[in-house]
Amino acid sequence: MKDFVFQNPTRIHFGRNAMESLSGEVARYGKRVLLVYGGGSIKRIGVYDAVMAQLQAAQAQVWELSGVQPNPRLSLVYQGITICHEQNIELVLAVGGGSAIDTAKAIANGACYDGDVWDLFEGKGSNTAVLPLGVVLTLPAAGSEMSNSSVITREEDMCKRGRSTPFNFPAFSILNPEYSFSLPPFQTACGIVDIMAHMMERYFTMVEHVELTDRLIEGALKTVINNAPIVMEKPDDYDARAEITWAGALAHNTLLDTGRIGDWASHKLEHELSALYDIAHGAGLAVVFPAWMKFVLPRGGAKKLAQFAIRVFDVPETFGTEGAIAAEGIRRLETFYRSLGLVTTLHEMDIDQSRIPEMAERAVRMMGGKLGGFVPLDEAMAQEIYRLAL
Repeated sequence: MKDFVFQNPTRIHFGRNAMESLSGEVARYGKRVLLVYGGGSIKRIGVYDAVMAQLQAAQAQVWELSGVQPNPRLSLVYQGITICHEQNIELVLAVGGGSAIDTAKAIANGACYDGDVWDLFEGKGSNTAVLPLGVVLTLPAAGSEMSNSSVITREEDMCKRGRSTPFNFPAFSILNPEYSFSLPPFQTACGIVDIMAHMMERYFTMVEHVELTDRLIEGALKTVINNAPIVMEKPDDYDARAEITWAGALAHNTLLDTGRIGDWASHKLEHELSALYDIAHGAGLAVVFPAWMKFVLPRGGAKKLAQFAIRVFDVPETFGTEGAIAAEGIRRLETFYRSLGLVTTLHEMDIDQSRIPEMAERAVRMMGGKLGGFVPLDEAMAQEIYRLAL
């Protein structure tokens, strides 16, 4: 187990009555609030009205920035930073899922940085302060409500970059599982895949003697797998939604990182896929992750993949060789994804191999020539994983 420092400063208000805490939280940080959200869904389900009522109770002045898209765009971040400067914003409040939260994080950081906020995502600059950030979650998926990371896409070249920094931790997050009742099945499914991917990226490590976090991840994965069919069949099942909502936050709040080095190759490979083809992140991960597993299986990954198969997908230890057990675990993962209504190959997304060299080059270059911590990948290996995904 590696040395580590763990600190997560985000205050969580969880449950049916969590929204009642919003006015008090806002009052801690100031009365000039930038509200960041996507389209009309938060208005249709009543979350917008509930938020505005709480902001009114806090006697806050509110400026609204709507229009957040999946794979959130840099241009909207620039608009938000301008509002923060012109209106002396004291709190950025995101309402929605990961895209709204990541946009708000970039705004909150960029508002306290003298240069181009994109410099922060490319590692060319650093900030020393950040505007306070609050979250009202409506889509459990990205885990951004309790994480130190954000991902933004620059439109001019569809370049997608992630940034992790302690400045990204929200000051507080409101998590009411009821707000996810109205999600379409596809969004629910993509969220489930994203949550599991955050756990699996951490799970596949070459660091030994990490039994505690192994078991935490395995238990969290099984919880999501057990509750996924329930929410797909009964979207308003509060208890199942609550399990998935809390799993989504814990999956990415850095607790499961402790003492280990994760992989993250699948995420980086998927970022290029969703950047160029503008597909949902979770849908892309359902294609990329099994392909990555198939690639690393004969390259030193059999032992950990077999453990994953046995402990998460209940493959019997008597099933066969270590490699056979691992392969069956991958098959069961793909079957699970398909049970959610998702596809597991690129051709089912009408994506061919024409841009595979471009995606592989971009993904590997971004990481300095080697991608991933479990089995380090070069450009040729990244191309092979994309081809396995076809």
